[in-house]
Amino acid sequence: MATTTVHNPGNEAHFMHVKPARQRIRVRKGERVLAETTAALRVMETGREPYDPVLYFPRSDVSPALQPLPGKSTHCPLKGDASYLTLDGDEVAWSYDRPLEGAELIRDYVAFYPDKVAIEEIGAQS
Repeated sequence: MATTTVHNPGNEAHFMHVKPARQRIRVRKGERVLAETTAALRVMETGREPYDPVLYFPRSDVSPALQPLPGKSTHCPLKGDASYLTLDGDEVAWSYDRPLEGAELIRDYVAFYPDKVAIEEIGAQS
């Protein structure tokens, strides 16, 4: 997959670049591994200003210990409707299960709050 650019149809200044991360990446909370993959996507979004890049992990590479957070959903005019995931009651991640047209490439991916987990980039894939 090459870098893909997705624009907010209502605001050309709001866009994101999505590209493969190309290394093994692991997410931990304490000693627990919550995700590990070589298939993460790096999302770089610009709105009013550039946002910090976010890594999205294939849901199949995320621990089933994460549980949906009932009753919480938010909407992004670029990506769509987000739902949230908890670990032992602590909200640690989100997912765009209902992405907008153009943002479907992040469907079935999960992103983690970097201030709540440790995200380790382990090195380049061979």
